[in-house]
Amino acid sequence: TNAIESLNSVIRKAIKKRKLFPTDDAAKKVIYLAIQQASKRWTMPIRNWKPALNRFMIEFEDRLADYV
Repeated sequence: TNAIESLNSVIRKAIKKRKLFPTDDAAKKVIYLAIQQASKRWTMPIRNWKPALNRFMIEFEDRLADYV
């Protein structure tokens, strides 16, 4: 839950800096960029990533084939 709370904090800070968004797309871009910036600081390995990746490959094989 700490990771989720940390991510929520990053998103809240990014949105709080900009009080008004002209479009929904603008808000999505701000959130996306905030997550990208925060992900650069994440250094801990993801727990249970291998089983999760295997499940994703079963569910979304056509989408993930180019990335794995």
